[in-house]
Amino acid sequence: MFNELNLDSKLLKAVKASGFSEPTEIQRQAIPAVLSGSDVMASAQTGTGKTAAFVLPALQQLLKPSAKRGKGPRVLVLTPTRELAMQVNENIRQFSKFAKFSTGTVVGGVSYSPQLKLLREPLDLLVATPGRLMDHMEQGRVNFSRLEILVLDEADRMLDMGFVDAVNTIAAAMPQDRQTLLFSATMEGAVLKIARKILKDPKRITLAANNERHKSIKQHVHHADSVSHKHKILNHHLNDMSVTQALIFTATKRGADKLAKSLSARDHKSAALHGDMSQNKRKRTMDNMRRGKFRLLVATDVAARGLDIKGISHVINFDMPMVAEDYIHRIGRTGRAGSNGNAISLVGPNDWDKLSQVERLTGQKIKREVIEGLAPETGEPKQRRSNGGNQKPRGKTYGKKKTFGKSNGKSNGKPFAGQKRRASSAGSNRPRKSNRQRLALAA
Repeated sequence: MFNELNLDSKLLKAVKASGFSEPTEIQRQAIPAVLSGSDVMASAQTGTGKTAAFVLPALQQLLKPSAKRGKGPRVLVLTPTRELAMQVNENIRQFSKFAKFSTGTVVGGVSYSPQLKLLREPLDLLVATPGRLMDHMEQGRVNFSRLEILVLDEADRMLDMGFVDAVNTIAAAMPQDRQTLLFSATMEGAVLKIARKILKDPKRITLAANNERHKSIKQHVHHADSVSHKHKILNHHLNDMSVTQALIFTATKRGADKLAKSLSARDHKSAALHGDMSQNKRKRTMDNMRRGKFRLLVATDVAARGLDIKGISHVINFDMPMVAEDYIHRIGRTGRAGSNGNAISLVGPNDWDKLSQVERLTGQKIKREVIEGLAPETGEPKQRRSNGGNQKPRGKTYGKKKTFGKSNGKSNGKPFAGQKRRASSAGSNRPRKSNRQRLALAA
């Protein structure tokens, strides 16, 4: 029961009003750990309630008066995408229904004016994407002098999107006595590296390993000879009435638009979702999907990360993901909150290496299925490269250190104005300014 987690009555009332009675396992373990004041690094599959696991204890902390005067945020939540930032902010509003907190978002793709006004006002909790936040920091518009909690949400995706330097720079601008919380679906490689750098003796919570199956999700693969063959297999599944709502993933923005138009032409109510769309259009598309106006949403990985749409019965990988970890995040959009789901992958001639990487990461071979009348004419390759060519294998833990060092950031918590950006330990990986600006727009 939530009332056993030492949360304030105002928060418990909001939790009850939201229809929740029993905490999920990640909430049961993470909330007491965060309330203890310790740094926390937690990993769990998508759809397990990670957002409430850090929002509720953060709000509990905000119920106490700030020890420092000022207008800067007391809690900062960093998320990889605009959609996830908006979703987290909505959860904050939901759980603070019976308490007064000032919250807001700073994300790319929208006007600067409301954000400038927000940052000039007293602020309790700020949700931001790294690119746009860095823009404001470089102009001296953000004061972190009274920040108490830094949250890195979906940390693995944030790093995959190229925000390593931005995360390091933002963390270095925070007071050293802050509490840092890191939440991620996977906990390895670059995520572990950054955790060792910015977290202090964290409590570690691990509820999902990469080789753990999504027990509520039925997964299978169809071997396709060509793109045309993929379309035939996809059409077969979409004519199945059990597909109530589906999220279809493509590799590119152009591919998402093209496929959505093709499906609409075949009388399937469809819409595309990708990073080239304006924030307002993306929000409208999401709202229409939630209202059931669309049966199919064709999306790219960046746009779809963090989506929480109830009723997604199927996730269909029209294109296999370039990064193996994204498979885990993709299929996690279905089978959420105890419901059952289906994940179907269409594997064409250029997808076998990617499938191999997924199976290596998850530690399981995904079931192959053949549709009568749509059997492939070619056989499955017997030998496939395990890491997709010359790329370094993903899903591998680099180094075996188990200790976590303290943050080496030298910030005194003062405003960021005039402070130079710091390169990461791998200096050659620091993105050029044009790349950073591109990431800011994407976020």
